[in-house]
Amino acid sequence: MKIDRRLLDLLACPACKGPLLPCAEQSALCCSRCRLRFPVRDGIPVLLLEDAEPLDGESK
Repeated sequence: MKIDRRLLDLLACPACKGPLLPCAEQSALCCSRCRLRFPVRDGIPVLLLEDAEPLDGESK
C-alpha cells in the first residue's frame, strides 16, 4: 500500500492535529505525538479515534 504524498500532506491526527506518517507495516498511519496507529482499509485511511490502536503495545 502506498499513500500519495499529497494526501499525506493533507491528513492530520484527529486527536492532536499532528502529522500522520506511514507505519512500518504499511497498513496503517501513525501519529508519533499521540503514539496512535490508524488503520488503512482498502486504501482508505480510517481516522476514527475508536478505531485507533496504541503504538508499541501501549494501552489506550
